[in-house]
Amino acid sequence: MNSLAIQIRDNRKEINRFLKFAVVGTFGAFVDFSILYILHRLAGWPLVLSNTISFACAVSSNFIWNRYWTYPDSRSKPLSAQLGQFFAVNVLGWAINTGILHLLALPLTSLIGTFSLGISATLAYTFGYNLAKATATGVVMFWNFFVNRVWTYNDVE
Repeated sequence: MNSLAIQIRDNRKEINRFLKFAVVGTFGAFVDFSILYILHRLAGWPLVLSNTISFACAVSSNFIWNRYWTYPDSRSKPLSAQLGQFFAVNVLGWAINTGILHLLALPLTSLIGTFSLGISATLAYTFGYNLAKATATGVVMFWNFFVNRVWTYNDVE
C-alpha cells in the first residue's frame, strides 16, 4: 500500500471532520454572502461594516453546527470556553478575510470591467467584490479548520 493510501486510511476520521467542517463552512458562506449582499448592496452600508456583521453571523452559525455535528465528541471544555476560543480564531480569520477582501475587491472590479465589454460598472463591482470575498473565504476556511482543530477542539482524539 502506498504512503498516501496509508495516510488516508489512518486519518479517515480527520478527513471526515474536514468534510463536515467544509459543509458547515459552505452553509456559513451562504449566510455570510447573503447578509453581505443585503447590507452592502441593498441597504448601502459600507463594505467593511457589512462584511464584519455578515462574518459574525456566519461564525455564530458555524460554531453551533461544528460543536454539535462536526465535533460532537468535544465536550470536555465548557461551552463558554470553547465559544471563546472559536471566536478568537475567527476574529483572526475575520482580519484575514477583510484584508483579502479590501486588497482584492477594487483590482478585481477593474479587471472584470476591463475584460467584460458592455457590463455595467455596478455589475462589475458586484462580481469583483464577490470574487474577492470567495477568495478570502477559501483562505480563511483552511485557517479556521486547522487552528480550531489544534486549539478549540483539541480534546477530540
